[in-house]
Amino acid sequence: MDEDILQKWSPYAREYDPLKAGSIDGTDTEPHDRAISRAMMMHYEPPHLESKSERTLFVARFGPKITKDDLQEFFNRYGDVISVKIIVDVVTGLSQGYGFVEMKSEEDARRVLRRVTDATLKGYKIFIDRECGRTMKGWKPRRLGGGFGGKKESGQLRFGGKDRPFKRPIVPNILKPSHTNLKSHTNLK
Repeated sequence: MDEDILQKWSPYAREYDPLKAGSIDGTDTEPHDRAISRAMMMHYEPPHLESKSERTLFVARFGPKITKDDLQEFFNRYGDVISVKIIVDVVTGLSQGYGFVEMKSEEDARRVLRRVTDATLKGYKIFIDRECGRTMKGWKPRRLGGGFGGKKESGQLRFGGKDRPFKRPIVPNILKPSHTNLKSHTNLK
């Protein structure tokens, strides 16, 4: 039975639950801030994309002057780019500051996620992640109160989005009792 559970386990949740994503250990039963309540009540329809979701990357926090060519040139360093879609405002036609980049293969997409951290594109520190809108049932973006992590309205760090969102804290060696101290205490008795 334990083997079945381990085989089904994935580091990423298959279905999105804002309450679980906002919980430290995934045991919360009631929303603890308005962002989670808003995410639970919101309906989200991902943008219509022609790309394959498994090899599509979500790119955000880039400025209004960034073009498709800029994104294509940036991502071509890590693999072949098939398509780039920048999401624009329906009324003004201006960039919303986020978009989607489809790589030629899933391996190219994984390579980008492994290699590109703290990337800067024309002065903007961009954010790159997997596309979740079409791959995860119930996904809601952070602007609607969803998303993975970030900070709650109270400023407390939000955790989660994973099947096992809580990890034990790392205690530095300075705080751990040393074996020499333990031996000297036992010798005193």
